[in-house]
Amino acid sequence: MLRRLSVENYALIDKLEMELDPHLNIITGETGAGKSILLGALGLLLGAKNDGQAMKDATRNCTVEGTFDLAGSSLEAFFAENDLDYAPETTLTRMITPAGKSRAFVNDVPVQLAQLRELGARLLDIHSQHQNLILSSEEFRTSALDTVAANGELLTQYAAQYARLTELRRRLAALREEAANGRRDEEWLRFQTEELTSANLRPGEQAELEEELAVLENADRIGEALTSLRNALDADETGVLAQLKNSENELNHIRSHYPAAGEYAGRLRSVLEELKDINGSAAAACERLDADPERLAKCSARLDTLIALQQKHRAADEAELIALRDRCAAQLAAIVHSDEEIAQAEAALSEAAEKTATLADRLHKTREKAAAGFEKHILSTLARLGMPETVFRIALTPLAEPGRTGRDSVQFLFTANPRMTPQPVERIASGGELSRVMLALKALLAERMQLPTIIFDEIDTGVSGRIADAMGEIIASLSASMQVVDITHLPQVASKGTAHFVVYKRGGRTDITRLGDEERVTEIAKMLSGSEITDAAVAQARILLGK
Repeated sequence: MLRRLSVENYALIDKLEMELDPHLNIITGETGAGKSILLGALGLLLGAKNDGQAMKDATRNCTVEGTFDLAGSSLEAFFAENDLDYAPETTLTRMITPAGKSRAFVNDVPVQLAQLRELGARLLDIHSQHQNLILSSEEFRTSALDTVAANGELLTQYAAQYARLTELRRRLAALREEAANGRRDEEWLRFQTEELTSANLRPGEQAELEEELAVLENADRIGEALTSLRNALDADETGVLAQLKNSENELNHIRSHYPAAGEYAGRLRSVLEELKDINGSAAAACERLDADPERLAKCSARLDTLIALQQKHRAADEAELIALRDRCAAQLAAIVHSDEEIAQAEAALSEAAEKTATLADRLHKTREKAAAGFEKHILSTLARLGMPETVFRIALTPLAEPGRTGRDSVQFLFTANPRMTPQPVERIASGGELSRVMLALKALLAERMQLPTIIFDEIDTGVSGRIADAMGEIIASLSASMQVVDITHLPQVASKGTAHFVVYKRGGRTDITRLGDEERVTEIAKMLSGSEITDAAVAQARILLGK
């Protein structure tokens, strides 16, 4: 529950602090005093978007801080999941800088706004007048029924299964689209694959062909050059090899007389070995060399084929052609096997749809079972609020197929006149009737949700007299098990509080003060009689307060 609230530099509030009672806190004040501003500050604390109008003084930070008693709130898991240190007394802080930047803290630890918003939703429920319109929300009506039916775990299972169903539908649609596109391209892909496969492509082949062609096209000239080399090296008496061999022998003969001759002879031996090797290689090359016109034509044709394929497919080399061939083959295989893949996806979708339908049926049965108790509780509360002949029914209409929350369309049907046919409550109920229906709903949901704190902003709009007193009793009964903050203009409701605060404006700024016993008498008398407080009003105020 909310223990303390501090607001600084927000709208018309310069600085405001209040300590709240664990039970029923009443807030009153004249129109325009700033009660809605106080709610705006609370909304900011709970993660509401900054509308850019937060600051009273544009040179200072706007700060809203709330201290909460978390004992018994079972929020330890939330703190652990968000890597925060849990403390039974926890402070939430929201700060808006003069530059408009927002910062949020939990126990002085910076957090994301989404984390603050999630934590705030578990600590406070604010019901303002415009929220009566929430009755027109299918999501709210379904959520309210699920809360009463205690469908939390079942809804989690259903949501996971529905997400899988949605993903499988998307996957099947994509497969069918791919298959349709593939079938349009199948003939072209088959031709491409067959053409590139029949080409027997091999990495590096083009370079090898170009090298071989260069030799074949110049075979005569190459042969002449090799023959000339061999003659120069190996002619019987005039060849280089014979002459150098003679020189080597001569050097060896004089080495005993001329020691340097031995070194020259050794170096000549090395040269002779290298030249013999060159001569042998040239001889072998001459034997292999063949000016084969048929081979020349074949190599030339093969090279033309490779170049033509590269130009056709805009490929740089045969490696890119091979990659294209493999892609086309893979796409063709996917088309061939697409029917099988689609059949598997259809089977998985059918299974998921069946499981989703089963969970939707379970949700429907729990909702159907809970509806009777829901209706009874609302009717009982409305009877206390002066509407004993009200008809309130929950209509569950099956959807064509399961949606995000099941297969039920939930309507709250209502009429204050039992002789009239019930219609959707948001269409037929008056403002005062909507207020009473929403109070009955909030009372029911607050019990089930076990929220620490609920805030009512003039939920009693449109009622007065005995009904206002009954409304006060219901709000007071809620405060027996949870903290309630009620902003009201009705003295009958205000008298039920365990703490009473008045919002007032002084010197152009909004402030708040907690009233003492006699101050409460005066405030409620003012609410009864207006600005001129009569003795009768004071006496009536004392009666309302039980004094």
